[in-house]
This record gives sequence, C-alpha cells and structure tokens, in this order.
Amino acid sequence: MAFIPYKKKLYVPGADEAFKLSRSKIDMFLECPRCFYLDRRLGVSRPDSFPFTLNSAVDHLLKKEFDIHRKAKTAHPLMVSYKIDAVPFTHKDLDVWRENFVGVQYADKKHNLIIFGAVDDVWVNKDEELIVVDYKSTSKDSEVNLDADWQIGYKRQMEVYQWLLEKNGFKVSSTGYFVYANATKESRDSFEARLDFEMKVIPYTGDNSWIEKTLDDVKKCLDGEAIPKESAECKYCDYRTKAGTAFKKHLEKAPRLKGRGAA
Repeated sequence: MAFIPYKKKLYVPGADEAFKLSRSKIDMFLECPRCFYLDRRLGVSRPDSFPFTLNSAVDHLLKKEFDIHRKAKTAHPLMVSYKIDAVPFTHKDLDVWRENFVGVQYADKKHNLIIFGAVDDVWVNKDEELIVVDYKSTSKDSEVNLDADWQIGYKRQMEVYQWLLEKNGFKVSSTGYFVYANATKESRDSFEARLDFEMKVIPYTGDNSWIEKTLDDVKKCLDGEAIPKESAECKYCDYRTKAGTAFKKHLEKAPRLKGRGAA
C-alpha cells in the first residue's frame, strides 16, 4: 500500500475515507476509552508531555550506529555479546517505517482504519524472520528490566509493530528486543560534560492476539454517540472530575462569578 502521511482529523462515523489510527492511540484506548473518545471524536487531546530530547538523542545515535552495521551487513557488537544470531535488516522502506506519523502501515478494511506505527529498528535472523527492536533510555541505579506495571505499554508497542509487519506479508519472529541505554550516575566523581551508559538488550516474546478484538472495541467506541465512562485509574479523568467539581463549588459559593471567567 502507498504510505499515507498523518493528518490530525477527527473520526466521523460512516465516512468513506479510512481513518488513520496510530499505535499510541490504540494504547490510549486501552488505558482509558473516555480519553480516547475525547481525543479522536471530540478533538480534546490530553495535555502534551514535555519532549524527551535526551531520549531522542540516544535513539538517533543508536540508529546511526546500527546503520553502520546494516550497510556492512554485519552484526552489531551488542548482538554478538548477547548471542543474537541476526544482522540489521535492509529494506527500501526502512526510513519510512522509522518516520514519525508515517511508519509501518496496514489498511484494515474490516474496520475502515489505517493502523500505523514508527519502529526504531528491524533486524533479521538466519531463518529470514524479521525482529522488531525498540530503543529505550533511562537513568536509574537499579537494573533495567520490563517488570514495572506501566511498562505494559512498551510490550503492547512491540506487539503492534510485530502485527503490522506480519500484515505487510513479512515473516516475523515473536521475540523482539529492547535495547536499553541506562545513564549511570555512580561510576564517576564529576560530570565532565558527558554521560556514560550501560547497555542492555532485553528479549521479549510478544503475543499480538489481543489486537483484532481491540480493534473491534475501538471501532465500536468511535461509532458510538455516548461518551465512555471515566476510567478509575486514569489521572486525566481524575483531574477533569476534581477540577470540574471544585470549579462548580466555587461558583456556588460566589454567585457573582457565574458565567464569567477568572479575572
């Protein structure tokens, strides 16, 4: 299929044109259908987070480093160290797959959706299976792993990428890898205008069997006219509720302010 650039548009039930839906929006739906509906149907997005510019710099440099081995068709030293029998994958569309708001795309005709997501890297093993790779960076004193509850988003991210590549006709390994860069703080006595990183490769065996059912639920949510209930664990819903309640109480105590904004 032709790669379709992302344009922020709201979902219109019954529209003929396929609606573009990113991997991150699917994750938002799983976190909180109400936030998802407000975002995709009503155009009220969650507040933007601060840009992770250091993380972006690490991603950029890792891509350049792995691209050296991609061009040479050799294994990166991390792959050798972790005994991963693979090399970086070469494909004419790799740069497009990596591009934000474009990525790997699949036209889901059942739901009239175009699902997309931008991968960090793809390797290929001796069985010609593609391996999804995601770069992560952090700074912590403890060992990096995938054990935290909030990291379910990382796992779903990889599973969507695996699913997208499968839908594009590739043979894909169920095992992907997180290349984790951990900026250490204890190994040196001074900053000296540099960071030192400990590198770790964490394997993860994905299971994307949840995606098809989730897309059914996503479509049902988008087509519905009722706003989904608040999610008990959603901090954004909690904020909206508490802010709305506090504002209402304030107006009730100060009738002169009704219908007016803050001075």
